[in-house]
Amino acid sequence: MLAIHGIPAFNDNYIWVFTQDKLNEAYVVDPGDAEPVMHFLEKEKLDLKGIFLTHHHFDHSGGIQALKRVYPDLCVWGSEKSTLDQIDCFLSDNDVVEISESCHFRVIAIPGHTLDHICFYHENQRQPLAFVGDTLFAGGCGRIFEGSPRQMYNSLQKLATLPPQTLIYCAHEYTRSNLEFACLVEPQNQKLQTRLQTVITKRQNQLPTVPSALLEELDTNPFLRCDQKEVIASALKQMNPVDKNLPKPEDIFATIRNWKDSA
Repeated sequence: MLAIHGIPAFNDNYIWVFTQDKLNEAYVVDPGDAEPVMHFLEKEKLDLKGIFLTHHHFDHSGGIQALKRVYPDLCVWGSEKSTLDQIDCFLSDNDVVEISESCHFRVIAIPGHTLDHICFYHENQRQPLAFVGDTLFAGGCGRIFEGSPRQMYNSLQKLATLPPQTLIYCAHEYTRSNLEFACLVEPQNQKLQTRLQTVITKRQNQLPTVPSALLEELDTNPFLRCDQKEVIASALKQMNPVDKNLPKPEDIFATIRNWKDSA
């Protein structure tokens, strides 16, 4: 089993650190800032062995160089499409990163937010999990900076096929604002309303709202529900009349993403 720790960074980032049972070796996901990571490692007496990088944005990669100076033998895994020179091992879709005989991660290419975006999926019968960076958020999804809406839609569909009990480890605390927007898209979704109230309570008590289970996202995240009647109806109201003959799921997704960008 993995032990996973969330380190707050910047205004709303999470840097994830994971360890294996009875080992003092640690791996970090998307270290945008080295200082809180090193503080955590020193406090827990852990030796950093590797970095998983989901994409190149600075709030995910900015701490790599400083961590390499302190831990020169660590390995940085990242996308083959990345231009960052700190990456040691370049990965493509369906590659496997083996940490130990009992711990390995499958790489899933999920472009859209950026072209080099990847996910690290740990397939475990007891508790599968995925480090998804900025592609799938709790209650939402990332902005499309480099890819296309179709790419982002297809990437989210890839993630939607993972086992429903998969824990989704995203990189930002955006859940409340995401769910408030989701309520505009699906105002009759009772599971969504209940989730929002739970999230509001957690944030009032300064508790994190991530990770979330994929099943919860499938039930309440409008970007994974582009085939649902209420989501389609809300999207059609945002479309120009000429677009109303094209209610494909990817068109619904693009409309909702544009709506969220301007909300």
